[in-house]
Amino acid sequence: MDLLANPRSRSLHDRFAAARSSLMYVLCVLFTVLVLGTLVTVAGYLISIGIGAIHWSLFTDIPIPRGMSGYPGGMKNAIVGTGVLIFIASLVGIPLGMLTGVYLAEYDVNSWIAAPVRFVADVLAGVPSIVVGILGYELLVRPLGAHNAWAGAFALAFIMIPIVARTTEEMLRLVPNSYREASIALGASKARTILTVVVPSATGSIVTGIMLAIARVAGETAPLLFTAMISSYMPRRLSDLNNPFPSLTVQIFQYATDVDPERQRLAWAGILVLISMIFVLNLCIRFFARRKTA
Repeated sequence: MDLLANPRSRSLHDRFAAARSSLMYVLCVLFTVLVLGTLVTVAGYLISIGIGAIHWSLFTDIPIPRGMSGYPGGMKNAIVGTGVLIFIASLVGIPLGMLTGVYLAEYDVNSWIAAPVRFVADVLAGVPSIVVGILGYELLVRPLGAHNAWAGAFALAFIMIPIVARTTEEMLRLVPNSYREASIALGASKARTILTVVVPSATGSIVTGIMLAIARVAGETAPLLFTAMISSYMPRRLSDLNNPFPSLTVQIFQYATDVDPERQRLAWAGILVLISMIFVLNLCIRFFARRKTA
């Protein structure tokens, strides 16, 4: 009432509000520029070092031992191995994560089991990856008697599931209830409503969560050191999945800690290749998701 009665006080109040709004705008722009500048600096530094080590043999040759012609070779086996591990992990982690998210968002929203499942998912999403690696070693490597690709893929899937589950749940909750009510009013069952109305409405956001999960596991090293270990051979058969398996992150770690400058340069090239793989994969997923929702 005092503000309404006193035009001068109202004017001062409006000025303070405008000043706060301007300050917030400036801070948002400043920190956005700061974050983008940091990303550009890191990316530029990585490209400047890694681009010089990029050559065709990096994608066509396997690692070559010291003293042999063509040393240090390339990373063909590790690139293919990483693709195989991510593919198997995605086949397991994405469906399980999405089904869990659908269950929490659409079925037993406030049941006695929903809250513990959400809590466990949040905890698992923040568990250090080395813990997952030790768990995979105890449950899948020791019983089988050897490091293998299955253990590595399931360890990565274990990391993906809580991320996909919580993202799916939160995105489905943002879909208006009127969509569900309209579908059910037209005679559709609950399952059909979820599959044909609710999930397609949140496809873009769910895809973003899936990309985050894939990007997370694509850069993991600790779980693979305990499970898949490392191999210098090219995986060619399904039986190779039962043996130590190559991966780009582990090979980068091995080369980056090597005393040989040639291998260190190859590690930088491997990092650039890994980031490029994740970037291209994310673009492809977004492209197909957009076409499907269009």
